Amino acid sequence: MPISRKSTWKVSIAVMASRVLGLAREMTFAALFGGTRWMDCFYLAFKVPNLLRDLFAEGALSHAFVTTFTKQLKTDGDKAAWGLASKMLTLAAVFMSALCLIGMIAAPWIVEGLTLIARNTREYTHEEQVLTTTMVRVMFPFIALISLSALIMGMLNAKNIFGIPALSSCFFNLGSIIGGVAIGWWIDPNWGPESLIGFAIGVLIGGLAQMSCQFPALRGVGYRWYADFQWRDSAVHKVIKLMIPAVIAASVVQVNVLINAIFAIGVGEGAVSWLAWAFRLMQLPIGVFGVAVATVTLPALSRAATSGVNEEFKSILQKGLGLVAFLVLPSTLVLVMLAEPIVSVLYERGDFSAHDRSQTALALRAYGLGLLCYAWIKVIQPSFYAIERRWVPMIVSLFSIAINLGLNWYFVMVLGWGHEALALTTSVVASVNFLALFISMRVVAGDFGTAPLISLISRLVIGGLVLAIICFYGNALLMEDPGALPFLQRLGSLILVCGLAGCGYLITCHLLRVSEVRDAVTLVKKRLKP
Repeated sequence: MPISRKSTWKVSIAVMASRVLGLAREMTFAALFGGTRWMDCFYLAFKVPNLLRDLFAEGALSHAFVTTFTKQLKTDGDKAAWGLASKMLTLAAVFMSALCLIGMIAAPWIVEGLTLIARNTREYTHEEQVLTTTMVRVMFPFIALISLSALIMGMLNAKNIFGIPALSSCFFNLGSIIGGVAIGWWIDPNWGPESLIGFAIGVLIGGLAQMSCQFPALRGVGYRWYADFQWRDSAVHKVIKLMIPAVIAASVVQVNVLINAIFAIGVGEGAVSWLAWAFRLMQLPIGVFGVAVATVTLPALSRAATSGVNEEFKSILQKGLGLVAFLVLPSTLVLVMLAEPIVSVLYERGDFSAHDRSQTALALRAYGLGLLCYAWIKVIQPSFYAIERRWVPMIVSLFSIAINLGLNWYFVMVLGWGHEALALTTSVVASVNFLALFISMRVVAGDFGTAPLISLISRLVIGGLVLAIICFYGNALLMEDPGALPFLQRLGSLILVCGLAGCGYLITCHLLRVSEVRDAVTLVKKRLKP
């Protein structure tokens, strides 16, 4: 079954809304707290449940479950698939609740371990330790909520329902913003460090909203949940077997981000926040395009792989990588070349200073160098699970984590470089990770359209060159010192330059006969018809 571009764009729009709301959340943090050590505490505390979310929920569990659930739907029908779903939901609820309890008890030791490296370069105070520990405890139950949400999302995706699951993240961001601001203000109207606990509670509110908003769609496809503790089931065992290597493989980026945060504490005050704000901007194109394509591709790959690696499987994978390249390359160039104006427009207000702007922009440029490979990983990594070669991504990921640790230690502890080196390391690791996975897939599946993919990328690079030239001169003429400009002028100039650059990219790609341009234009025309 080919990739549905209509579904891809539907998911892209939904994820775009989610990412914009997520950005609004980060903008709220930046305005209220700036690049302070207290903001660093929140981001460090949130990385613990966020890492485990990627480890057990939206990464490994989601990929393993979708692969098995989709195949069971195709081979055994709805009844058997719904039975597997009830077993997995029950197992996830029990296991994740136990994990949350352990994490809440062990929070002081977790924070102690995370800040160990920092003590070699700066003092991590008792007040910071206490606040971070409290927020880790508050946010740990988020893992259980998001794990159940990921399973429900996988069930709906397997039934070709993509819009509501993609929109569920919007409910998380709305819940965390509204709940966080309300409770934070109630705790401390002056927005002192203690008010961040309100935002930690807001994370739980958002997680509950993300899970529950999918219930109506789940009932609509005919599923009725019931507690099922019969876990000695071949399909359940298959999901778990897929998860064991996927736990490592699917979480490599989050593991590396956590490692970066640990090293960033030692770099100096504000470094964790600068990296987090830049990473949020990098996540926009990845979430909107990379994750959207992967969400639609994985069920299609799983269905195609029921009869082994075949031409349909290869075609879906090649089309997925090509579509990601077309969508993400221009985003990469815009983020790298217009880093300071973008950061200024989105963040520079309240307690967010010009120094915060320049430091966040440094990290954003470094992250941007690996953006395309990072997005490609979202498509190619799950394809190994679809053909049950789950150990390949795991081995590659272990290698990537080792590279990240080694480079971070050398750059920060030996050379004494700043936080931008940590972002650069993330880009290097993402690039190495993708290349290893790409080569491995060629070995496993044979050629899956390398020549057409290279031809497409060469044409996209020409379009990207046109975009880069427009960005360079637009930035020099209109936004050389964005902090000195009124906000509306900054915003208008940025929209103008991005619009001209995007048009230049699309026109060039159209002249070079990039088929994805025609697909996008056709889809827009259909949407505009009454």
